[in-house]
Amino acid sequence: MTGTPVLARTREELAALLAPARAGGQSVALVPTMGALHEGHASLVRVARDRVADGPLVVSVFVNPLQFGAGEDLDRYPRTLDEDLKVCEREGVDIVFAPSVDEVYPGGEPQVTVEPGPLATVLEGSTRPGHFRGVLTVVAKLLGLVRPDVAVFGEKDYQQLVLIRRMVLDLNMPVEVVGAPTVREVDGLALSSRNRYLEGEQRQEAVALNRTLRAAREVAEYGVDVALDAARAELRRTVGVDLDYLVLTDADLGELAHDAPAGTEARILVAARVGGTRLIDNMAITLGSAPEHRQKDR
Repeated sequence: MTGTPVLARTREELAALLAPARAGGQSVALVPTMGALHEGHASLVRVARDRVADGPLVVSVFVNPLQFGAGEDLDRYPRTLDEDLKVCEREGVDIVFAPSVDEVYPGGEPQVTVEPGPLATVLEGSTRPGHFRGVLTVVAKLLGLVRPDVAVFGEKDYQQLVLIRRMVLDLNMPVEVVGAPTVREVDGLALSSRNRYLEGEQRQEAVALNRTLRAAREVAEYGVDVALDAARAELRRTVGVDLDYLVLTDADLGELAHDAPAGTEARILVAARVGGTRLIDNMAITLGSAPEHRQKDR
């Protein structure tokens, strides 16, 4: 399937569009999004296309109310379907699934949801209770509707990626979950739909998140404590960044021993508010690695 993407609004339309591919044994890829597509999303689409070649590539565009808490930005979250369709056409997407809330939640707020487990109570979950319940519930619905062979998610939302992988494992879902590297601006700011809320000096202040992660990575050869101290010191240099959390974990977001051996794959994660905008970022680092062997930014 190639050419201009077909817009599906209902489950029936989606099923009909995918039926020929299923009958022909083609692989199907899904990139779930909430719209307001940017180059970061486009990079996910390219990863998905590499995985399924000529099989149908589906991008879902759905602002999921179940993952927004009280006082969060559901109403002002950007909805730009016309522009999103142009991005999808440029990237060779076959089907854009853009359902209504009633289509995804036909009985209103669901009585049966996905319990995300203990990992959902820390980091993003500690400040956004119920968020990952909403995320995993809608992802489970989309996986059930599209039935993809491959689903691609960005590493920028790293806790989300880890939880989705856990859900797929625990619930025996027949899909390969692929994490795609974070795409950044030239100055290092991770691409996000929320970056459009940054005004004036806030945009410059926001780059401090990336500098903080890089500071930790630069001294990762000296261990956990030194890496965290360097990150905190870097963050203190910037006015206007209100820190939520800064943590160094193992690759699965588990606790990392202070005497973790050299070669341990780790993840440093940060969340902060810049003005009224809450931003998150993360980076993979290898503890005890010599400078010439440090891995590339992800």
